[in-house]
Amino acid sequence: MFTPRTYRTRRSLLAVTALAAAALVATACSPGDAGRPEPGGGSGGKPAARGTALAAVDTLTVKGRAPKTGYEREKFGRAWVDVDGNGCGTRDDILKRDLTGVRFADGHCKVASGTLAKDPYTGGSIAYARGRSKVDVDHVVALSDAWQKGAQKWDGETRRRFANDPLNLLAVDASTNRRKSDGDAATWLPPNGAYRCTYVARQIAVKKKYGVWVTKGERDAMKRVLTACPQQKLP
Repeated sequence: MFTPRTYRTRRSLLAVTALAAAALVATACSPGDAGRPEPGGGSGGKPAARGTALAAVDTLTVKGRAPKTGYEREKFGRAWVDVDGNGCGTRDDILKRDLTGVRFADGHCKVASGTLAKDPYTGGSIAYARGRSKVDVDHVVALSDAWQKGAQKWDGETRRRFANDPLNLLAVDASTNRRKSDGDAATWLPPNGAYRCTYVARQIAVKKKYGVWVTKGERDAMKRVLTACPQQKLP
């Protein structure tokens, strides 16, 4: 049975409920909105711009590393062949491209001397002299790394093109290159920190061109480097 006091209490409760509902409408939120991430990547983050290395890294296939079984340098063809038909081997083509003050031993192909004015991997200057060189021509994406991430299934011609593609080749300090060995971005980056964004972007470009996959750790390492240079373009 309702008494006047019971009636007044119920009316007060109804009034409080109505006020709470009005407050929710006024603030345009609901209990389910709490903690909901903002559009565009959460915490106000923006998606990577089109054409950048940071956007391209997410287009690469992510898989585990396959066994190195069966890898031999010869599986990528004879070293430094003349793939572009200009009469010069690939190594000399890259030395001509990357060195300054180049002198030739035979007119226009065989590089006899020059200077690597700014080595990408160390930032230093290195004199090149044929036969006693401290300069290597490095595969930015190592042949062994590519073998373990898809290249073992390629035909011989594709492997030959990969091994001689100027996009994947750089003249660099020999001792630093040998410490790199066949490391990927998860295990090795150039000591020259100023070059890391460019280096990672080139690796992404090569892997994207040939369909070489990356491991999860490698992809994450690439992204860590590129967060410092989100506008870095692919070469």
